[in-house]
Amino acid sequence: MAFDRAYYQRFYFDPRTAVTSRAEMHARARLIASCADYLGLPVSRILDAGCGIGLLRAPLRRALRGAQYVGLEYSPYLCRRYGWRHGSIETFRTRERFELVVCYDVLQYLSPAQTRRAIANLTRLCRGLLYFGALTTEDWRDNCDQHRTDRIPSLRSGRWYRRELSRAFVPLGCGMWLKRDVPLTLWNLDVAA
Repeated sequence: MAFDRAYYQRFYFDPRTAVTSRAEMHARARLIASCADYLGLPVSRILDAGCGIGLLRAPLRRALRGAQYVGLEYSPYLCRRYGWRHGSIETFRTRERFELVVCYDVLQYLSPAQTRRAIANLTRLCRGLLYFGALTTEDWRDNCDQHRTDRIPSLRSGRWYRRELSRAFVPLGCGMWLKRDVPLTLWNLDVAA
């Protein structure tokens, strides 16, 4: 898939065909920051893996004052336009670690083997909270507007993602996952079943 100017024009800049809005992304950032605050997790570094046009950057930085934001993006077009770090979450290497990692609407574009490598890398990079989302087969069938969403051949079930992520993360609900080795107290009903 070509993540070029035409792709982003269709799915992000044209209000008639955009898959999200600034208001939705601001609400998402408030959810993420509130979860970190509730858990008592200080966030000094944020990795937004597959940051796209950066709709989470400003609201996350506003909500998590002083946190450094790193945008990682596969699209050379967006990296040139916004100055993001170029790369794929599957192969991204850095010594940096992040208390908060966001990986939203990215892994559905990868094969199962690539996705497993990406999840292993998310595990390595994350020192706290992961916000994760991916279009699933169930979402394609039941939830998304198929006219505003590109058809992706390698969609997987929500169960598949839950199984892969739960090896290193505890599910909290609403897309939030806590790294298993983080020494924070989770009440029994905080954990999604």
